[in-house]
Amino acid sequence: MAVLEAPARHRPATPPGYCSVVVPMVGNCESERAIDVACRLAAERHVSITAFTVIEVPPLLPLDAHMKDEEAEARLLHNRAVAIGDGYGVAVVGRTVRARDAGTAIVEELERSHAEVAVIGVTRKSRTNKRTIAFGRNVQRVLRKAPCKVMIVAAAPGA
Repeated sequence: MAVLEAPARHRPATPPGYCSVVVPMVGNCESERAIDVACRLAAERHVSITAFTVIEVPPLLPLDAHMKDEEAEARLLHNRAVAIGDGYGVAVVGRTVRARDAGTAIVEELERSHAEVAVIGVTRKSRTNKRTIAFGRNVQRVLRKAPCKVMIVAAAPGA
């Protein structure tokens, strides 16, 4: 008597999750939207988010110069990110660094943290022709140099 085996059923592959999500933040509504999108991603996979803020220090000042207004704004951004994360049940950790160039600092943070995805909120520039770039220099640098996937959350020009 022969034993028949049932054909193997292949389960559909589950989409890969992210273990490390970094969201660079500035004081605009696009950054808040980026945190919201990142929280949705993180809630599905039960991972935490790093809300990353760069304080750009002018070249004439030392990196440790007193920049109390910028530090206070960074704390407010992180508190807002934590509040959004709480709404999704996602842990959000705030991190602030001082640097001369925000784009370079973001890429370095992505490398340091071994991020698997960066979620960046941006405002698109109005384009007069196809050669005009749609994003600012910092976003362009991150898109070119990031060691991970980059998700852009963009509002339409003038929105």
